Amino acid sequence: MSERAEATGLEVNEVATRWVRKMKPSTGHILYVEDDQDTRELVTYVLAQSHYKVTLAANGDDALMLARTNNFDLYVIDNWMSGGSGIDLCKKLREFDTWTPILFYSGAAFERDKQQAFAAGAQGYLVKPAGPDELIAEVTRIVSAANRTKAAATH
Repeated sequence: MSERAEATGLEVNEVATRWVRKMKPSTGHILYVEDDQDTRELVTYVLAQSHYKVTLAANGDDALMLARTNNFDLYVIDNWMSGGSGIDLCKKLREFDTWTPILFYSGAAFERDKQQAFAAGAQGYLVKPAGPDELIAEVTRIVSAANRTKAAATH
């Protein structure tokens, strides 16, 4: 770890992520809801490499608070979390935010899980461990589609 990183208390991947973000403007702001810290860190790193700004929440309650007080281009949520399911979170988000797309990124791989997510208002569902390229492709697809929809609605 560099002296600068040590002095600020940042981990090496946080320093790298901030450096990458300085190189290119953000391609969108994502709220990522995941209760597993290792997965949060890995996915945040992958998204930051593609110039997404990522805000983290470890549970549904924190996610709802953040969603009510910030503007996001995408919600990426896990289905199995302590303190509530991603399906429940998706339904609660849709009560006050019908525009921001939702992508599930979850180990819940049953077809019933996917159907419930789409019925609750999700636009995408990826099963872990989807690779980084697949995750970025799906995030980009969903954010681009939402941007086109917003642009069409304003014209």
